[in-house]
Amino acid sequence: MPRICFTLQVDPARLDEYVEAHRAVWPEMLEAIRDAGRRDYSLFLSPTGLLVGVYETDDDAASAAALAADPRTARWEETMAPFFVSLDGDRPDQGAPQLPEVFHLETQLSRAGLA
Repeated sequence: MPRICFTLQVDPARLDEYVEAHRAVWPEMLEAIRDAGRRDYSLFLSPTGLLVGVYETDDDAASAAALAADPRTARWEETMAPFFVSLDGDRPDQGAPQLPEVFHLETQLSRAGLA
């Protein structure tokens, strides 16, 4: 199952607002994420505004396409867009660069016969 990691930069002056917005994400947005096939989704935020997101999905391209076409997602992303810097007009869910995974403990334990 693919695990996806991405980064975005939150405006450091708006960190508290961003955290507050994620204390209770809109139920329809939670449903949209779930319906698109994303699971075990977490966001991590540094004091500098570096946001790191991680989730699992069976098909990331299909998941991204489902979210891009979902009107529930469009409303949320429009609300969230002002929090981010350096998106050059992209929606946050579509403009976030992904990071390649270079280490996964469970995979290496399994390969080494230690699982």
